[in-house]
Amino acid sequence: MEFKLALLAVKDINVSKQFYKELFNQEVVLDLGRNVTFSGGFAIQEDFAWLIDLPVDSVVEKSNNMELYFEVDDFDEFIQKMKDYSNIEYVHQPKKHEWQQRVVRIYDPDHHIIEIGESMAVIAKRYLAEGYSIEETSKIIQHPVEFVEMYK
Repeated sequence: MEFKLALLAVKDINVSKQFYKELFNQEVVLDLGRNVTFSGGFAIQEDFAWLIDLPVDSVVEKSNNMELYFEVDDFDEFIQKMKDYSNIEYVHQPKKHEWQQRVVRIYDPDHHIIEIGESMAVIAKRYLAEGYSIEETSKIIQHPVEFVEMYK
């Protein structure tokens, strides 16, 4: 068995397709009309209730029980890009976790949560460039030494 992708139920395929293409630089790899697969390994599906043969009202909006996760090398640049995009609804404003990663969570047009985090590789490189040892960096960013070693 092989896992293929995650699929999000959407109300308007064109609105969602534009959102993911413009804000997240996702390329469409397969467009079947009501179903679109993106280069990031996920898909969107219009008329999801029809597809799975369940009542329309059984597909709930804003369930807050899953998210798509993206990482960016330049977190500040992405935050600026979001400011230029109209109608962004935030789950929370940008914040920094104890492992030193800056993140922001927003809703897509259909209220699926999207987390955008600063690349952990970028964070490891930054601490190493500041003179921290591999072991110190590992402890600060709460990632294994083997992960940090990849970025020395």
